[in-house]
Amino acid sequence: MIVHPQVTNDPGVIVSVDCENAGWQTIDFQVRSLAKGQQWKSASTGKETALVVLSGTISVNSDQGNWKSIGERSSVFSGLPYALYLPLESHYEILADTDSEFAIATVPATKKFPAQLITPADVHVEVRGGDHATRQINDIIPPGFPCEHLVVVEVYTPAGNWSSYPPHKHDNRKVAPDGSLLEADLDEIYYYKIDRPEGYALQRVYTGTDSPLALAGKGFDAALVLHNDDIALVPEGYHPVSSPPGYTAYYLNVLAGSDQVLTSHDDPDFAWVKDSYRSIDPRLPIYPIK
Repeated sequence: MIVHPQVTNDPGVIVSVDCENAGWQTIDFQVRSLAKGQQWKSASTGKETALVVLSGTISVNSDQGNWKSIGERSSVFSGLPYALYLPLESHYEILADTDSEFAIATVPATKKFPAQLITPADVHVEVRGGDHATRQINDIIPPGFPCEHLVVVEVYTPAGNWSSYPPHKHDNRKVAPDGSLLEADLDEIYYYKIDRPEGYALQRVYTGTDSPLALAGKGFDAALVLHNDDIALVPEGYHPVSSPPGYTAYYLNVLAGSDQVLTSHDDPDFAWVKDSYRSIDPRLPIYPIK
């Protein structure tokens, strides 16, 4: 399912989806813009929150702490992110120090963790894969972060490359006899930016034989065309991404579900590709990492 930007009664909303529209019980997500000097207030009643600055600089005042001048990149293609984790029952106000865009993701939570600012120095960067499946991963709220459910990463897919590849899924929680987790059950948001306005990315989403919908006789295989500011919802199934020649695709991933992990299962038909890589794409990382 794709959620496109649309005009709403709130002019600050670029794109938004909530649990009711998504058909799940995990992630509410929206991207907002503020002009310099504008403010926006919210509260995280019963939910933990991830705030990711996409561009510009903001300040946040809250009952969990105050943070001044968060963010420094002009776009997601120009540098590493700033982000803020806020626990459930937080009340906060965002002030735009400059024209800004930011993403807000909230998921239900029962445990309270400390608020935490994530700076570029805290973001682990990995160049993953190889050949035309090389991509850049920015870990913002990785597994092991002190929160209950949220996992948040950024991914860059250079022109002509694939990411989320080999295709993987996380829709059927499985535990090995020794108690180790083999696969988690996670819902996932893909929020897209393309480095040129006319660009797009392609994403295939398809169920595996043991995906819940497939077991219920409702399996699917869909090809999605994603443009700037589109959201792809992935409640289950394998979900690889391709970026056409000439365009770099960015997506912000938010995951939540059974475990605060990224444990997934590769499609066995394509897993062999991992052993075939011969080189790393020299275009990555796409900007200097300090």
